[in-house]
Amino acid sequence: MNTSIVIADDHPLMLRGLTDFLTSKGFNIVGSAPDGNSAYHLIVKLKPKIAILDIRMPHKTGLEIAEACQKNNLPTKIILITFDKEEALYDQAKAFNVYGYILKEFAIEEIEICIKNVLNNKPYFSDEIASYLNHSPINKSEKLELLTKTELRIIKLVSEGKSSHDIADELFISVRTVDKHRSNIVAKLGLDNKPTSLSIWASVNKEHL
Repeated sequence: MNTSIVIADDHPLMLRGLTDFLTSKGFNIVGSAPDGNSAYHLIVKLKPKIAILDIRMPHKTGLEIAEACQKNNLPTKIILITFDKEEALYDQAKAFNVYGYILKEFAIEEIEICIKNVLNNKPYFSDEIASYLNHSPINKSEKLELLTKTELRIIKLVSEGKSSHDIADELFISVRTVDKHRSNIVAKLGLDNKPTSLSIWASVNKEHL
């Protein structure tokens, strides 16, 4: 089995444990990294089939790497491992086309089956996570809980009638980044993609923001 894999984790024991385990199962570990920047450079350089990334790492998080891979059309499929059970993170993972999302406490147990699914183009989420994702429809206030702090700040500024340019200036980020956040917010709130949908939703729900 010659599946090329890059692994990144800022916990040396986890990094070594996963590397040793997967090597023993016949996978080809072409590189490993202790932080997000090194991991991303390895992915760009080696273009492995799969990258297994810790979600929280110095310099770049696993999610930021997934976003960069998606933006730059890199073919590597991303698997995230995490201790986090926050729905907002799964939401972002799905938005960035992450293929696997497994909890660290089950990483060794689940990583092999996760990789097999991913190689067959089937997303794999830990059972515990899957049960979170299959919850019933949520109301407006619960939907707001899915937003990150930055997204909440942006939707508040949208409710004040500010344009993407205004928001970019105020938050010292690019207009493109604001627009990316806006489309993530639209997806999380379940709105349609009309240009005015977010502004209307924000002004109607202004008092909850």
